[in-house]
Amino acid sequence: MLLWLSTFLIGIVTAIVPVPIEIYIAGAATQGSGLARAVVLGLAAGAGATIGKIVWYVVARRGSESRWMQRKLAAPKVRVVYERWVLRMEGRRFFTAGVIFLAASVGLPPLLAMAAVAGFLKMPLWVFVPTVFVGRTLRFTLIFLGVDGLELGFH
Repeated sequence: MLLWLSTFLIGIVTAIVPVPIEIYIAGAATQGSGLARAVVLGLAAGAGATIGKIVWYVVARRGSESRWMQRKLAAPKVRVVYERWVLRMEGRRFFTAGVIFLAASVGLPPLLAMAAVAGFLKMPLWVFVPTVFVGRTLRFTLIFLGVDGLELGFH
């Protein structure tokens, strides 16, 4: 129970603060094995990560014109990438959901940025949350099972 709770909490923190949860998962995976355990811990990490990404989504949705967001977007490279994704995704719900799923499950494009873009575009929360949850849970469960992106051809 303690490992599940810590995995959930680490999932939240690492989704808000851009620190890779995979480091934690690598350590937690050494504490035992098995499909059921990997699924339970994958669910905990996925749920935590989803909550953390909801924070980024809400901040972007509510504060796209705020001074804080404008400072973040002031960096030319960040602005260019952000605007490119907004143009690609605006008005294309299925494409947007697919991109969010890829970001959640594979990590490309980065989910943190895509959560902000989804919030800015006002992607329905009822689409965003399950898409992120399923993608993150799948990713983390596979990592707990010892499958990494190199084996799946994602890198």
